[in-house]
Amino acid sequence: MPFRLANVAGRAALVDEQDRWYDLESRGGPSDPMAALEQPALLAGLSAGLDGEGAAGHLAEAELRAPVPRPRNVFGVGLNYRTHAEESNMEPPSTPLVFTKFPSCIGGPNDDVVLATETGDWEVELVVVIGQGGKDIARSEVWDRIVGLTVGQDISDRALQFAASPPHFDLGKSRDTYGPIGPVVVSTDSFSDPADLAISCSINGDIKQDDRTTSLLFGVEELVSYLSAVMTLRCGDLIFTGTPAGVGAASGTYLRPGDVIESTIQGIGSMVNRCR
Repeated sequence: MPFRLANVAGRAALVDEQDRWYDLESRGGPSDPMAALEQPALLAGLSAGLDGEGAAGHLAEAELRAPVPRPRNVFGVGLNYRTHAEESNMEPPSTPLVFTKFPSCIGGPNDDVVLATETGDWEVELVVVIGQGGKDIARSEVWDRIVGLTVGQDISDRALQFAASPPHFDLGKSRDTYGPIGPVVVSTDSFSDPADLAISCSINGDIKQDDRTTSLLFGVEELVSYLSAVMTLRCGDLIFTGTPAGVGAASGTYLRPGDVIESTIQGIGSMVNRCR
């Protein structure tokens, strides 16, 4: 049974097809979103009974926070769309180019992005939320080990990123507020094909990125299997899977205070983050 999990003012909430939200604890589940992620069967069962009765409000009016507020690990994957590698004048990698986004950068789907640089850049990404996880996960088992998918922005300080050689991918992408995610975590069985989703990003209403996740050089199955061969993946670990072409650095255009970033993935929803 599909489910959508949100974080409303720090509390776990289920969301129905009409975007009404329901406090999870009031329906017999845990109040902590991190604890809720560990019980996908419970979330699915409770979601089946959502009929409007007892709804606490509408998602558009809720105080939404990061649906995975305290991830243990946050992985990023660089140059994972061929078109992005080309616009960056870099060779597409032969193995996944993995870096760390420090968890302190994670923010909510409507949080402000605090620009600490004149070279802030946008990167919309599909984010994998690990569920059962494990070590040495076979590709055939990957989707069973994922609790859901969400939208992410891998905001990047290009000057900091390329301040050293080799580049500081980790520092350049980990300033405070540089990792908004949301608006919800959507279970993988909610999609007819979770590996084929439209993904886009607009700045002030101008579409900058527009692709499908089938364009990933290394897909979700390969990424999860690859990482799990190195370390045990745990519930709540996040994988930012990479961004398509259309980032600002390719044209020398960067984020400015007042800019509005809208990041959308089919079947998940949109995040709207204002820069200041």
